[in-house]
Amino acid sequence: MNTPQPSQKRTKIIYWIFTLWMALGMVSTAIVQLMKNKDELANFTNLGYPSYLMTIIGVWKILGVIAILIPKRLLLKEWAYAGFFFVMSGAVISHLIVGDTAGRTFPAVLLLVLVLISWYFRPAERKITIVD
Repeated sequence: MNTPQPSQKRTKIIYWIFTLWMALGMVSTAIVQLMKNKDELANFTNLGYPSYLMTIIGVWKILGVIAILIPKRLLLKEWAYAGFFFVMSGAVISHLIVGDTAGRTFPAVLLLVLVLISWYFRPAERKITIVD
């Protein structure tokens, strides 16, 4: 029986903690966006974005979470991580450009950090390997 090394086990634990936290954050914000929550709508318009973008981003977030959590489909996972990176880094930059407070910017920063940590610590079986 092949048991994982302690560092592999630690990496998997870190991966799943941050991935589940990221997934929860993405799904919860997607639901708020899809429901066109009053505060979220005000946030979007304050950033200068049209309200219909909330629906597009909300659907993409849910699809991205599904892609990251399902087994296999490694290329799809990479695309989902890339999408999350672009959406959340764009959100952080947007908040900074309009001069939002740290409190209004922090959720986007947190989700961006969760995306990066989840991607970095993903186990070998969830990474694309290139063979020469």
